[in-house]
Amino acid sequence: MKSEDTPFEGGPMDGRVLPVLVGPTGHPPKTYRIPVPDAAGGPPTVLVYRRVPRGHTRRLGLQQGWKYAYDPTGKAGGRLKWPWSKPETPTPDERRDDADG
Repeated sequence: MKSEDTPFEGGPMDGRVLPVLVGPTGHPPKTYRIPVPDAAGGPPTVLVYRRVPRGHTRRLGLQQGWKYAYDPTGKAGGRLKWPWSKPETPTPDERRDDADG
């Protein structure tokens, strides 16, 4: 399989460049999850990074590649959004935060 050196921005992986496997289209995955083991032996913490464009060329505006940006919420945003899909229901904590402010 082919891999591509992809930079990471934000979070604990800020500034690192890792080889990421690319798919048949030549693009890395839309989300990259990194499990970090807990020192106390509890469940691992999962760091979530989202794929964003690295930049564009000046003259033609062509995309120069991909990078990963840290997503502190870590929500699963990879669902397909069909017109007949039900909207996501907020968690009780999110509902409580909306009522406060």
